[in-house]
Amino acid sequence: MGSFDYERWPRREAYEFFSGISNPFYMVTFRQDVTRLYDFVKAEGLSFYYGMIWACTHALNAVEAFRLTIRDGEIVSLSRRMPSFTDLKPGAEQFHIVTMDCGDDIRAFYREAEKRSRAQQGFIDLSQETDELIYFSCLPWVELTALTNERDLGAPGARDDSIPRVAWGKYSDDKGRKILGLSLEVNHRLIDGVHIGRFAEALNSIIHEM
Repeated sequence: MGSFDYERWPRREAYEFFSGISNPFYMVTFRQDVTRLYDFVKAEGLSFYYGMIWACTHALNAVEAFRLTIRDGEIVSLSRRMPSFTDLKPGAEQFHIVTMDCGDDIRAFYREAEKRSRAQQGFIDLSQETDELIYFSCLPWVELTALTNERDLGAPGARDDSIPRVAWGKYSDDKGRKILGLSLEVNHRLIDGVHIGRFAEALNSIIHEM
């Protein structure tokens, strides 16, 4: 966790403006080429879902704005965020939520994520619910064009929620390329469109290097 210089922050005026809004959250969905990731995980015998979580986590952590969080009215810079993701056990209809560190090795992340998901008995481990997470979900049955998330806007400190929400759906084939719709929901007090653009660039770079 690092120090944050609020007085010299270029977004200070925008932050204060959006802090006066009762619902400062917004969502963007864009089309993402995941062909190289798909080819890589299939060749390695890994899960495409876990591979996307790994790649998106590293891409988000590469953009400083996504590592900012609001605690007791103060902005804190996190060293990193970790994924908290929905998952289904084989044959199940009810999802559960797995929370764990991502790590640098995609293969190790896949093995540990699969192990933890299959061993988990409850719906969620609330002891791991912190503001250092990224929430991930997937609707592999449909091609995603947009997705919003549930929020309790009446809860104390609801507008301080700084956890990015990331989701995607079923990928489609487009002239030999694997394309999916990726949805990102964020707090406008901390994140602008330019930061979403940087996340998309970082994700493209990570996928391209696989």
